[in-house]
Amino acid sequence: MKAMILAAGLGTRMGALTRDLPKPLLAVDGEPLIAHRVRALVAAGFTDLVVNVAYLGEQIEAALGDGSRFGARIDYSREPDGPLGTGGGIKRALPRLGPQPFVLVNADVRCDYPLSALRRPLAGLAHLVLVDNPDHNAAGDFALLPHGRVANQGQTMLTFAGVSVIDPRLLDGATGDNFSLTPLLRRAADAGQVTGEHHAGAWLDVGTPDRLARAQGAA
Repeated sequence: MKAMILAAGLGTRMGALTRDLPKPLLAVDGEPLIAHRVRALVAAGFTDLVVNVAYLGEQIEAALGDGSRFGARIDYSREPDGPLGTGGGIKRALPRLGPQPFVLVNADVRCDYPLSALRRPLAGLAHLVLVDNPDHNAAGDFALLPHGRVANQGQTMLTFAGVSVIDPRLLDGATGDNFSLTPLLRRAADAGQVTGEHHAGAWLDVGTPDRLARAQGAA
C-alpha cells in the first residue's frame, strides 16, 4: 500500500519563517516536519511514498533524497509554480500512486495516531481520522455517525486530522487542475461512501508560528 504526503502548500500563515524555506522543512525537535511524517509512515510499514512539491520544492527533494536513509522509496510529484490545491495535487500524482487505495497525510501535522491501523480494507471511497476540534476550527468539519460512517452534519462535529485513506475513484469526474479535496469528500459522504474514526490522542496542525512552538516535544 502506497502513501502520499501533501507538501506543496505555500505556508503563508508562517510569515517570514517560510519566505526562503518551505513549511515542511521547518524544524520540530531538531528535524523537519516532513521527516517526522516519513519516519512515522516507515515505522508503520509504508515504505513506498509519493511527495508532492511546489513552493521551494527542490529544497524538500534535497532534504529527503530518494528516501533510502529512512528505509523508504520516495517519488516526487512536481507541481507548477503555485500549488494545485489538495485535490489537484492528488490528481496530478495519481499515475505515481496507482489504482489502489493509498494513505494520505499532511506534512505539517504532528499526531500519535497509529498509522499501521490504516492498513485494512477500505469500505467506500475514503476513510478519515477525526480529532476533537481545536480552537482554530471550533465548528469542526465532519460528524462521525454510528457504525463508523462520516456525514457532513451531525450532533457532534469533529475535525479532519489530515490523515486518511483515499480510493482514487474519489477523484472520478473531477475537472480542472486546481481544486480542493474537501468538496469531493463531502459529496462522497452524502453518498454514504466515507467512513471514519475518532482519534483521542495527541494531534496538532502546525499551521502558525505559535503552533510550531507548541509542536516542540509533541507527538
